[in-house]
Amino acid sequence: MAHAPYQRGVVGIGANALRVLRTSLLNDLGENQGATRLQEMGYAAGNEVYQSFREWLPSFTDIEDPADLDASLLPEVLSEFFGALGWGTLQTERIGALGLAITTSDWAETTPTVGDGPACFFSTGMLASFLTALAGGGPIAVMEIECRGQGDAHCRFLTGSPETLGNVYDAVGRGEDYRAVLR
Repeated sequence: MAHAPYQRGVVGIGANALRVLRTSLLNDLGENQGATRLQEMGYAAGNEVYQSFREWLPSFTDIEDPADLDASLLPEVLSEFFGALGWGTLQTERIGALGLAITTSDWAETTPTVGDGPACFFSTGMLASFLTALAGGGPIAVMEIECRGQGDAHCRFLTGSPETLGNVYDAVGRGEDYRAVLR
């Protein structure tokens, strides 16, 4: 196991503190405004998390530039990095031609007892910013499609272009399976 990532600009807080912050913002601002603020905070954090990843990567892979990382290594590298930061382990899988899913059963932002809906608002923003930087700046959107906080076995984040995830959002709103949009 690699050592914890060097964290210039990244401040560690306890997972419980993040959950309390989420609950407070949702209670004080309402669900929509609270979720938006958490996503904005996460997005602001994502680039610094990415910079920490850039500094950590050579210690784990001997690769200096994330652009040189073979795509087949990405799932293991991302899981190791986010696990070392305390976020949890994750798996990635391609869904159709247009989507990538990030799945985790131990993500720090939520627990199985959080509530009745998606809860990883900070994470969606952070992952969107992180993955956008990893992709070289082309915008990557992230949408939580399953959440332990709503009783699912794991949290699942879909990633893709903003247009693709907009289509997924619309399809899910109509009661359709998100996988059909990503074919």
